[in-house]
Amino acid sequence: MSSNVSRRQFLRLTGVLAAAAGVSAGLAACAPSDNGGSSSGQTSGAAGGGTPKEDGTIHAAISYELGTNGYDPMITTSALTIAANWHTLEGLTEMDPATGEIYAALASELPAASDGTTYDVKLRDGAVFHDGSPVTADDVVFSFERVLDPANKSLYASFIPFIEKVEAKDANTVTFTLKHSTGLFADRLAVVKIVPKAIVEADAKAFDAVPTGTGPYKMTDNGGTSKSVKFERFADYTGNYPARAASMEWQIIPDASTRINSIQSGSAQAIDSVPYLNIDQLKANSSVESIQGFGLLFAMFNHDASNKFSDVKARQAFMYGINMDNVLTTAMLDQATAATSFLQKEHPNYHEASTVYTYDESKAKSLFEEAGVTSLRMLCTDHDWVKKCTPLIQESLTNLGIAVEFTERKSSDVYNTIDGKPESYDVVIAPGDPSVFGNDPDLLLRWWYAGDTWTDTRMHWKGSESYNKIQELLDAGIKATDTSDAQDSWNQIFDLLSEEVPLYPLFHRKAPTAWNADTLVDFKPIALTGLSFVNVGTTE
Repeated sequence: MSSNVSRRQFLRLTGVLAAAAGVSAGLAACAPSDNGGSSSGQTSGAAGGGTPKEDGTIHAAISYELGTNGYDPMITTSALTIAANWHTLEGLTEMDPATGEIYAALASELPAASDGTTYDVKLRDGAVFHDGSPVTADDVVFSFERVLDPANKSLYASFIPFIEKVEAKDANTVTFTLKHSTGLFADRLAVVKIVPKAIVEADAKAFDAVPTGTGPYKMTDNGGTSKSVKFERFADYTGNYPARAASMEWQIIPDASTRINSIQSGSAQAIDSVPYLNIDQLKANSSVESIQGFGLLFAMFNHDASNKFSDVKARQAFMYGINMDNVLTTAMLDQATAATSFLQKEHPNYHEASTVYTYDESKAKSLFEEAGVTSLRMLCTDHDWVKKCTPLIQESLTNLGIAVEFTERKSSDVYNTIDGKPESYDVVIAPGDPSVFGNDPDLLLRWWYAGDTWTDTRMHWKGSESYNKIQELLDAGIKATDTSDAQDSWNQIFDLLSEEVPLYPLFHRKAPTAWNADTLVDFKPIALTGLSFVNVGTTE
């Protein structure tokens, strides 16, 4: 290669040649438009990165479309907007997307563990919003109160049920009064991003479109029309992770083949959701790694008294009846791990459940017979990677002599079909990953097993003996200030869930990322959906 040809030009050339050679023939059937696939778990390419340029620009390609709502952190649940908000907004504490660790962000320090119900949290010195206005205790109070207000229907309220009230003690200090003590206070502060009261009250829609925060980057284009989300360095940022690049540009590219080409050609330095079958192809000029995370495929059962799956034997039979080795090898290319508990084995709070389901044809047949199940209706989402798994699940059950009525729909259509309609289904197969909101077991458990949406409207499980026991144990866990006491409560939940299987993981999968290790400095792939460039620089 001539010395006057840049690496990016070379990669663009080789990427075009690879595309011309037809190496992307299998792409259309591989890559998800949400939640991604998984890679080999190996890394290739240069591991360096060099010294970042002060005026550099980070280029990325994101597989997720903009959600139906905007960027307002009170309501957004879109993978793209949440990832963008990691860079532009801050909570009093934040969770490192790569490690899952909690650190002080707008708070001057992490609140100390306490068995009390009152916390004073002091703000970081000199913190200002992107418009230059100082962050005050009133902004913090406003941010929490809007999330906790039932009229706003914020899902984040369910993550902070222990907060009684939030008050400004002085201009830079906030007092939290809790309903009860908890060992999760510092972790849960991260779910509420601090927003400028004056700006939100003046024009909430404008804030939702382009949020004003305190993060190291400020948004300059929300991608609504340009299909490219753009950021620039916030020069007045006062936190521990200032922007190491002058700007960022994220192309919104749901199409897998186009996204693959973007990193091969060098127009993107990192992409998420690498398709399973394209890992070796990308290793030629990129680093590729797949990180095991919590993200899962689950089976949800209809517990309505009129439904055959209200019998726990039917639910257990379903779990024993799936040839999971075949699903993981054939559909997931061994880039997922069969569930041995609610949490994946790599989670710091992992506990192997009392019941671990492995393929057992005779046991499944016997339990189905005892429950009187000869047929079932299986409703599945149509995510690309899920579509590879569900026919194999159907095949396993059919081989047991069970007639399976198989229906595949978009995720939103699946829930529109079943919500409040107990007559509409027997089993739902779908993906989920609430770990984008936090990593502690209580938060992950509450996503599905507390509140009404999942337990009552969808599962029709609320009010059962096992439901009531789970609520008691959740309450005990969140009230515990000793970590061993909390873990004991969670372990009991993991055991009970494995025995009762109201909704249960089939496997936990890996999140694949590809990136240019020569031009990105200190980049880390993550197990969550999206990409993180917090504390990342670029040589370009």
